[in-house]
Amino acid sequence: MFDEKNLWKDRFNKRIKEISRYSRYIFNGHIVIVMIFLLGTAAYYYQEWLKTVPDNFPAAPIMAIILALLLTYSPIFTFLTDADRIFLLPLENKLSHYFRRSIIVSFCMHVYLLFMGLGVFMPMYARVNDGDFKKYLPFLFAMILMKALNISIHWKTLYFTETKVHLFDSIVRYAINTVFLFLLFSGAGIMFLMPEVVLLLVLSIFYDRNIMEKGLKWERLIELEERRMTSFYRLANLFTDVPQLRNEVKRRKWLDWVFGKLPFGQNETFNHLYLRTFLRAGDYLGLFIRLTLICIGVVYFISFGLGQALVAVLFIYLTGFQLIPLWNHHQSKLWVLLYPLKEEFKEKAFKKLLSQVLYLQSFILAIAIFMKGDGLAAIITLLAGCGFAYIFTNIYVTKKLKS
Repeated sequence: MFDEKNLWKDRFNKRIKEISRYSRYIFNGHIVIVMIFLLGTAAYYYQEWLKTVPDNFPAAPIMAIILALLLTYSPIFTFLTDADRIFLLPLENKLSHYFRRSIIVSFCMHVYLLFMGLGVFMPMYARVNDGDFKKYLPFLFAMILMKALNISIHWKTLYFTETKVHLFDSIVRYAINTVFLFLLFSGAGIMFLMPEVVLLLVLSIFYDRNIMEKGLKWERLIELEERRMTSFYRLANLFTDVPQLRNEVKRRKWLDWVFGKLPFGQNETFNHLYLRTFLRAGDYLGLFIRLTLICIGVVYFISFGLGQALVAVLFIYLTGFQLIPLWNHHQSKLWVLLYPLKEEFKEKAFKKLLSQVLYLQSFILAIAIFMKGDGLAAIITLLAGCGFAYIFTNIYVTKKLKS
C-alpha cells in the first residue's frame, strides 16, 4: 500500500545525507580557514564603515530593496526525481500531504535566510536610528508572515506553465514586498502595512480561482528540482567527483579567437583539450569570473594597501584550489586514454593553463586596485599574486597530482 509519509521521509533523508556527504568536501580545512578570514575581514570593515554613516543615511530603502529579494525568492524543495513523472503522476491525488511537508520544510529554510539577512542589516538600521536593536524581533516576525504568503502564492503559480505568469508574479510580489519593507523599516503604523498584506491575499485568491481546474505541472517541478541540485553538484564537483552531475558543454562562439592562438602539433593536444574544457565545459570559467568579481568588490572597500594584496592572494588561492578538479575532468573518458602521448604532456598542459589563469587573475586584480588610485598596492598585488601562482602551480599542485 502506498504511504506518502514514508515516501517523503525517505526522499528527505536521502537528500540530507547526500548534501551532508558532499558538504564535508566543500567545507574542508582550507576553505573554512579562508572563509573565517574573509568573514572576519568583512565584519571589521563593515563595522568601520558604520562609523562613517551619516544620520540621514537611507537605510530603510536599501534594506527594503535587498531584503525584498529574499521575500520574493521562494523556491519549494519537492525532492522529486525524473522517474516520478511516470510512477507518481497517477498518484497525484494522494500526494497532498507530501507537498504540504515540502512547503513547510522550504518555509523553515527561508525563515533561516531571513534571520541571517535581517541580522546583517540591523547594525546599519541601528546606526541611523539611535542604536535601536529592539525592533529586530518585530521586523523578523512581520517578514516571516510575508514569507508565508509569498511561498504560498509561489506554490500556486507552479500550476501554470506560461512564462509570462511567473514573470508577472515575481515582479508584482517584489514590488509589494519592497513597499511593505520600506514602510516597515520607516516606522509606519499597521494601517500602512495592511494594504500590502491585502494585495498579496487578493493575488492568492486570484490564483486559487484560476487553478481549480488545473493539475500540477510535474515536468516543471522536476525541472526546477533538478536545476537546484545541478547547481549544488557543480559546486561539489569542484572539490570531489560527483557521479550525478551531467556535464554540459557550451558553445561560446565569442571565445573562438582564443583557440586560434594555440599552435597545432602532437605535443599541443592536451593544451587544446584543457583550454577548451576550461572555457566551455562545466562551470570553470564561471567560477573564475565570479571569484574575480567578488574579490574586486571586496578590495574596493579595503583601504589598507597590504590588506588588499592579502585578500587578492586569498582569492587567487581559492581560484586555483577549486580549479584542480579540472585535472580529472576527462578521467572517465576512454578516448583520452587512447592518445599516443606521454603522461607528462598532460601534466605540463594542465599546470600551464592553471598558472596562466592565476596570472591573468593577478593582473586583473592589480588593475582594479590601481583604478582605485593605489599604485603601490597594485604593484604589490601583482608581484605577490604572480609569485603565489607560480609556487602554487609548481609545488603544491605538483605534489597534489602525484598523491
